[in-house]
Amino acid sequence: MAPAEFSLRLQQGITGGFAPPTPSAIYTVTGTPSQPSFSVTAAVRPDGTPSLQDALPKSLAVNEETTALIGELHNILKGLPTESPPGSQDIYGMDTSIAFGSDDLMWMNGGPQGCGGGISETQATAEDKANFRRAVDIVNRLVETAS
Repeated sequence: MAPAEFSLRLQQGITGGFAPPTPSAIYTVTGTPSQPSFSVTAAVRPDGTPSLQDALPKSLAVNEETTALIGELHNILKGLPTESPPGSQDIYGMDTSIAFGSDDLMWMNGGPQGCGGGISETQATAEDKANFRRAVDIVNRLVETAS
Protein backbone atom coordinates (compact mmCIF):
# COMPACT_ATOMS: atom_id res chain seq x y z
CA MET A 1 0.00 0.00 0.00
CA ALA A 2 1.33 3.43 -0.94
CA PRO A 3 1.93 6.01 1.81
CA ALA A 4 -0.51 8.93 2.12
CA GLU A 5 2.17 11.42 1.07
CA PHE A 6 5.74 10.84 -0.06
CA SER A 7 8.84 12.37 -1.59
CA LEU A 8 11.61 10.45 -3.30
CA ARG A 9 14.89 11.34 -4.94
CA LEU A 10 17.16 9.09 -6.96
CA GLN A 11 20.71 10.19 -7.78
CA GLN A 12 22.99 8.36 -10.19
CA GLY A 13 26.63 9.15 -9.44
CA ILE A 14 27.27 9.01 -5.70
CA THR A 15 30.82 7.71 -5.39
CA GLY A 16 33.66 10.11 -4.96
CA GLY A 17 36.94 10.41 -3.18
CA PHE A 18 38.60 13.66 -2.31
CA ALA A 19 36.20 15.50 -4.60
CA PRO A 20 32.44 15.21 -4.23
CA PRO A 21 30.67 12.94 -6.73
CA THR A 22 29.44 14.31 -10.05
CA PRO A 23 25.84 13.17 -10.52
CA SER A 24 24.80 11.97 -13.97
CA ALA A 25 21.07 12.14 -13.13
CA ILE A 26 18.77 13.28 -10.35
CA TYR A 27 15.11 12.27 -10.42
CA THR A 28 12.45 13.41 -7.97
CA VAL A 29 8.91 12.17 -7.55
CA THR A 30 6.56 13.69 -4.98
CA GLY A 31 2.90 13.38 -4.35
CA THR A 32 -0.17 12.26 -2.56
CA PRO A 33 -2.12 9.29 -3.95
CA SER A 34 -5.40 11.11 -3.22
CA GLN A 35 -4.44 13.79 -5.80
CA PRO A 36 -4.81 13.27 -9.59
CA SER A 37 -1.05 13.27 -10.32
CA PHE A 38 2.45 13.02 -8.88
CA SER A 39 5.08 15.66 -9.65
CA VAL A 40 8.20 14.40 -11.46
CA THR A 41 11.46 16.18 -12.35
CA ALA A 42 14.50 14.75 -14.11
CA ALA A 43 17.84 16.52 -14.35
CA VAL A 44 20.39 14.68 -16.50
CA ARG A 45 24.05 15.36 -17.27
CA PRO A 46 24.91 14.17 -20.78
CA ASP A 47 28.32 12.46 -21.07
CA GLY A 48 31.14 14.96 -21.45
CA THR A 49 29.24 17.91 -19.97
CA PRO A 50 30.10 19.54 -16.64
CA SER A 51 26.66 19.97 -15.08
CA LEU A 52 23.13 18.68 -14.88
CA GLN A 53 20.60 20.04 -17.33
CA ASP A 54 17.24 20.72 -15.74
CA ALA A 55 14.18 19.29 -17.37
CA LEU A 56 10.71 20.76 -17.21
CA PRO A 57 8.55 19.34 -14.44
CA LYS A 58 6.28 16.54 -15.57
CA SER A 59 3.27 14.89 -14.06
CA LEU A 60 2.50 11.24 -13.51
CA ALA A 61 -1.12 10.12 -13.34
CA VAL A 62 -2.15 8.59 -10.05
CA ASN A 63 -3.70 5.27 -10.98
CA GLU A 64 -3.69 1.67 -9.83
CA GLU A 65 -0.30 0.93 -11.45
CA THR A 66 1.57 4.01 -10.18
CA THR A 67 0.09 3.67 -6.70
CA ALA A 68 1.10 -0.01 -6.62
CA LEU A 69 4.65 0.86 -7.73
CA ILE A 70 5.00 3.49 -4.98
CA GLY A 71 3.66 0.98 -2.47
CA GLU A 72 6.12 -1.69 -3.66
CA LEU A 73 9.02 0.80 -3.46
CA HIS A 74 7.97 1.81 0.06
CA ASN A 75 7.86 -1.85 1.18
CA ILE A 76 11.23 -2.68 -0.40
CA LEU A 77 12.99 0.26 1.23
CA LYS A 78 11.51 -0.56 4.66
CA GLY A 79 13.48 -3.81 4.61
CA LEU A 80 16.81 -2.58 3.23
CA PRO A 81 19.87 -1.63 5.28
CA THR A 82 21.83 1.57 4.76
CA GLU A 83 25.57 2.01 5.16
CA SER A 84 26.98 2.82 8.57
CA PRO A 85 28.28 5.44 8.98
CA PRO A 86 26.19 7.27 6.34
CA GLY A 87 28.14 8.00 3.17
CA SER A 88 30.96 5.59 3.99
CA GLN A 89 30.50 3.05 1.18
CA ASP A 90 28.21 2.30 -1.77
CA ILE A 91 27.01 -1.01 -0.26
CA TYR A 92 24.73 -1.74 -3.23
CA GLY A 93 27.47 -1.22 -5.83
CA MET A 94 25.22 0.69 -8.25
CA ASP A 95 26.64 4.23 -7.82
CA THR A 96 23.04 5.21 -7.05
CA SER A 97 21.25 6.58 -4.01
CA ILE A 98 17.59 6.79 -3.14
CA ALA A 99 16.13 9.10 -0.53
CA PHE A 100 12.53 8.37 0.42
CA GLY A 101 10.40 10.19 2.94
CA SER A 102 6.85 9.56 4.10
CA ASP A 103 4.93 9.78 7.34
CA ASP A 104 6.19 6.34 8.43
CA LEU A 105 9.56 5.99 6.64
CA MET A 106 12.69 8.10 6.24
CA TRP A 107 15.23 6.08 4.23
CA MET A 108 18.41 7.15 2.48
CA ASN A 109 21.54 5.44 1.27
CA GLY A 110 24.68 7.13 0.04
CA GLY A 111 24.82 9.97 2.55
CA PRO A 112 24.02 13.62 1.76
CA GLN A 113 27.35 14.18 -0.04
CA GLY A 114 27.60 10.76 -1.68
CA CYS A 115 29.99 7.96 -0.69
CA GLY A 116 33.56 8.86 0.11
CA GLY A 117 35.36 5.55 -0.13
CA GLY A 118 35.25 4.29 3.46
CA ILE A 119 34.11 0.88 4.67
CA SER A 120 30.60 0.41 6.05
CA GLU A 121 29.93 -1.60 9.20
CA THR A 122 26.72 -2.75 7.45
CA GLN A 123 26.97 -4.71 4.22
CA ALA A 124 24.19 -5.57 1.77
CA THR A 125 23.42 -9.23 1.04
CA ALA A 126 22.82 -10.53 -2.49
CA GLU A 127 19.08 -10.39 -1.75
CA ASP A 128 19.38 -6.78 -0.50
CA LYS A 129 21.22 -5.86 -3.71
CA ALA A 130 18.51 -7.49 -5.85
CA ASN A 131 15.80 -5.62 -3.93
CA PHE A 132 17.68 -2.32 -4.29
CA ARG A 133 18.03 -2.96 -8.04
CA ARG A 134 14.23 -3.47 -8.17
CA ALA A 135 13.73 -0.19 -6.24
CA VAL A 136 15.89 1.66 -8.81
CA ASP A 137 13.92 0.02 -11.64
CA ILE A 138 10.65 1.24 -10.07
CA VAL A 139 11.89 4.85 -9.85
CA ASN A 140 13.15 4.71 -13.45
CA ARG A 141 9.80 3.36 -14.63
CA LEU A 142 7.89 6.12 -12.82
CA VAL A 143 10.15 8.80 -14.37
CA GLU A 144 9.91 7.28 -17.87
CA THR A 145 6.11 7.06 -17.64
CA ALA A 146 5.70 10.74 -16.67
CA SER A 147 4.54 13.17 -19.34
